[in-house]
Amino acid sequence: MERYYPVAIVTLLCGLMTFGMALTVSRTHSKTGLLAPTMTGDPLLERAIRGHSNTVEWVPIFLPSLWLFAIYWSATWAAGLGALWLVGRIVYFVGYLSAPAKRFPGFFIQSIAAFALLLGALGRVLYLVMN
Repeated sequence: MERYYPVAIVTLLCGLMTFGMALTVSRTHSKTGLLAPTMTGDPLLERAIRGHSNTVEWVPIFLPSLWLFAIYWSATWAAGLGALWLVGRIVYFVGYLSAPAKRFPGFFIQSIAAFALLLGALGRVLYLVMN
C-alpha cells in the first residue's frame, strides 16, 4: 500500500498557507485603518484581499486534483507537484503585495503544477474507466 503522508503534509501546508494569507489580510486592514468589512480604499489592502481570494478560488481545483493524482498515479509525484503549487502560490501572493505585475511568475508556476495534477488525474481516471 502506498503511503500518502507526503500528500497529507502538502494538504496541511496548503491550509497553513491560506491561514497565513488571511492573517496578512487582517494585519493589512489594521495597518491601513480600513477595518473589516471594508474591502476597498487602499491599494495594498485590495491586493492582499485579491491575493488571498484568488488562492481560495484555486484550492477547490488543487486539492481534489492532488489527491486523485496521488491515488491513481503516485503519491510522491503528487506531493512534489503539490509543493511546487504551494511555492507558486506564495510567490504569487508576495509578488502581488508588492505590485500587481509581480504576481505573474507565481501564477505561472502554480498553474503548471495545478494543470499537471488535474490533467494527470483526469487522464488516468478516464483511461481506467475505458479499459
